[in-house]
Amino acid sequence: MDFPIRKPTRLQNYDYSQNGCYFVTVCVKNRKPILSTIVGGDVLADRFGRCF
Repeated sequence: MDFPIRKPTRLQNYDYSQNGCYFVTVCVKNRKPILSTIVGGDVLADRFGRCF
């Protein structure tokens, strides 16, 4: 299976071993809403969507 060629997503010359905040994108098969639901404009984390 051939995959598309993607652009690098990391910043050049950045030390990712440093402490800091990072944004993580998670893709779910078939876009199923298993990580959170939206209720009245608020995002509510489901069991699998909780980080802590």
